[in-house]
Amino acid sequence: MVDDAGLDELRRPRHDLLREVADGPDAFACATGPFERYRRTLTVVDAGDGGHRVEERIEFRTAIRYWRWLLHLPVRRRLRRPGTSTPWWAPPDALDAQAAVALSTLTIVSIIGGYLSTLIGQTMTFAADEFGSSERLQGFSLGAVRIGALIALAMVAVADRRGRRLVIVAACALGIVTSATGALAPDLTTLTISQIVGRSFATTLVILVPILAAEEMPAGSRAYALGLLAMSSSLGSGFAVMALPLADLDERGWRLIYLVPLLGLPIVRDVWRNLPESRRYVAHAADRPERVQLGQYRGRLILLAVTGFLLNTFVAPAAQFRNRFLDDERGFSGSEISAFILLTSTPAGIGVVAGSLLADRWARRPVAAIGFTASAVLTAAFFLSDGLGLWFFALSGTILGALAVPAFKVYEPEMFPTRLRSRANGIITAVTLGGSVTGLVVTGLLTEPIGGLGRALAVVCVGGLAASLLILLRFPETAREELEDINPADRRASPE
Repeated sequence: MVDDAGLDELRRPRHDLLREVADGPDAFACATGPFERYRRTLTVVDAGDGGHRVEERIEFRTAIRYWRWLLHLPVRRRLRRPGTSTPWWAPPDALDAQAAVALSTLTIVSIIGGYLSTLIGQTMTFAADEFGSSERLQGFSLGAVRIGALIALAMVAVADRRGRRLVIVAACALGIVTSATGALAPDLTTLTISQIVGRSFATTLVILVPILAAEEMPAGSRAYALGLLAMSSSLGSGFAVMALPLADLDERGWRLIYLVPLLGLPIVRDVWRNLPESRRYVAHAADRPERVQLGQYRGRLILLAVTGFLLNTFVAPAAQFRNRFLDDERGFSGSEISAFILLTSTPAGIGVVAGSLLADRWARRPVAAIGFTASAVLTAAFFLSDGLGLWFFALSGTILGALAVPAFKVYEPEMFPTRLRSRANGIITAVTLGGSVTGLVVTGLLTEPIGGLGRALAVVCVGGLAASLLILLRFPETAREELEDINPADRRASPE
């Protein structure tokens, strides 16, 4: 039972999870929203004395792939409560059906890419034990794997000419198969070579997945989307961590971890059917390549590449040598390492969600700078601590550092026009991975002279502080701006 004011409220088109449009007397359809099917109808009976008996019926089916079972109840509960504000778990700007399909499908690709990207870093400790390799050789091997970024450069360039969808699906399938060959490696050199190739496909996914997502998202939800993809990638990395107990089965047990991704091959076919091509790419596919030259964006390219290089001089060695540090210097077993990483890394989702919302609704630049500064300081403290300090600094560093991930990563697809976006991001990734190589090699070289792996890793964290300063002083603010406003060259053929 409602009064006249309550009836007027029910008859007002919603603007929260979706934007409604009138579709007949007391009936509403979805104008924009993540739904394949949606209709809301009201049956109104006048009860007299200014009261109305109203029955509201909502029929819907979300356009979300893979995760519909998880989100059905939250969406249903929200639809029962009309309002004008977006729930905290939803994108700040409502997605349409195609954007919802694209984003949900890309989360699956990100899970696969996260596993493949983490594979050799998580297993190097155990592979080195079997092969009898020194920490210095491990550092050079982990650095050499980054050479795969050069192969990825060629693949992402194809995405500017042939489309994002084709290259993403191909890289996903080939990455699974080539990475799995690491299970057969007879020595560290062979393992490194196999993972150079496998990592090139994983790197292609790391570059192109955020690009397709950013091109499909509304202006106020790009950081949200990239934050969600970052969490999906972390979930894939988490699966690699959860597989670590296999390494405790036998000295050669680590090889089983390389076979796990083969379970994802049937999913690739489903991704091919579901993943749409970016509408912005389609809108600009007929543009002449010479119309926009990469040299016009040299300043942005250098700024992002240098910042990424500095960040990876500490992020890469901190991630890749963490297992060795916990194993050799703190005496953790494989199962204990797995438990430690899962318990201290899983809460990163808190930071990613908060960082996504702040970056979309407030500003990208201060969020990224604060997050990376906290991450560098707390990571250095982690590698110099023991006992409870390990847990405290790892947990707090993970949460605060995760704030910066969506705020910073969204800049890479935002700062370049559609016809150059893949190539520019490929170059940035190659330079960024050069920072990984530098950090890994420097860490390996410093370990013995300064008295331990922990101290060496603490030293390279200075790269994170330098990157934070650069972000704060030199980066533009792009929150809630359309890609066509950030890149005026795209205005001529902006998507409908």
